[in-house]
Amino acid sequence: MHMRPQPCQDPIVPAGADDAAGISAQLRQRLAPQLWPLPLALLPAGSAVVGGAVRDGLLGRLAAQPDLDLVVPSGAIALCQRLARQLGGSAVVLDDTRDIARLVLKGWSFDLAACEGASLEIDLGRRDYSVNAMALPLEPASVLLDPCGGLAALARRELAAISEANLLSDPLRLLRGLRLACELGFTLNAQSRAWIEQHRSSLAAVASERVLAELEKLACTAGGAHGLLQVAQSGLLAPWLSHGSTLEPPLSALDLGRAAALGLSSDERAWALPLARMACLTDAEALQQLRSSRALQKQVLRLRQAFVLVAGRRIDALPEAERFALHRNAEAELPALLLLLPADQELGALLVRWRDGADPLCHPRPPCDGNTLQSLLNLKAGPQLGELLMHLSQERAFGRLAADAGIDAVVAAAQAWPPLA
Repeated sequence: MHMRPQPCQDPIVPAGADDAAGISAQLRQRLAPQLWPLPLALLPAGSAVVGGAVRDGLLGRLAAQPDLDLVVPSGAIALCQRLARQLGGSAVVLDDTRDIARLVLKGWSFDLAACEGASLEIDLGRRDYSVNAMALPLEPASVLLDPCGGLAALARRELAAISEANLLSDPLRLLRGLRLACELGFTLNAQSRAWIEQHRSSLAAVASERVLAELEKLACTAGGAHGLLQVAQSGLLAPWLSHGSTLEPPLSALDLGRAAALGLSSDERAWALPLARMACLTDAEALQQLRSSRALQKQVLRLRQAFVLVAGRRIDALPEAERFALHRNAEAELPALLLLLPADQELGALLVRWRDGADPLCHPRPPCDGNTLQSLLNLKAGPQLGELLMHLSQERAFGRLAADAGIDAVVAAAQAWPPLA
């Protein structure tokens, strides 16, 4: 779960643009199909690129190596498997019923889907939002297909559902609408918002993994904090968040400005900000219901426990044992934790310390391994040895044992530990 840098290109669609041939030529140049590792000659006549890549190309948001959705006349799964064998890629069946498969080839991802309906225009009319219902046929000099008014919606910076029935055909589209509006910086039109609110309970029928994937995408967008807050307030997540509670500060505070004020680097911001947002919105139990990875559940659990441990106090004013426990348990997630804490603490200085992998407090480690202590002190393996190693780590963290202490000093510190003294 990482934020991706947003490409910066000029939009192809200025307000009032109606030059279909010119727009199509510019879009084709930007998509650059001649550079894809998938030769167009291997695709059947009537194939087209659709959906997000078309939208993002028109908006000037197209990534250098975008995920591509292709519609082919029929037999998408068989075609995908044949292409994988021929080109040395891999094929993954995404939907056997709807004939959709993914070709992963040289780091690129191509989703191939059979056309639904008698024509590509009919297929596009079954999609979710008008800005996603455009297609560029892959034949040279072909013109952009826009049967649902996607170009006009792009020019208005408006997200509009094609129909109520289309949203209900896959209720994940209800959540996707809020995510896309946030990601694109568009206004969700009143009718679409009304449909989302009216049918919010329908999202419970969607596989939890798909819901989580949308939430993670939203958490990774620049305006994701506001978007996640809207999602929570909409009631869409009630089936999963009923056992969790949103932390303070409010999600809306977890924006790029907060990350910049804290001094996070772009790499740190890319993972810490989405993680802090997810921890603010969900708890480990909710994530388990959403079928997230155990790794994410543990990260969120540690973050929330650390946040509760601080509970409005200054980190540097915590009792030593509590501060040591905080750094030990939330070591890997500390930048995300700092985003959740009030800005009136010396958080920047703590972040600088955390960046030093040898810092004994932010990265607590025992000064030697357990086998060495067992041998020198004639100890048995067991809980007491673990407690001793923890004690020595704490002594080192707070400067009572030098970070570069030799073995004699370590043994002396161990022998001074009350249970051994």
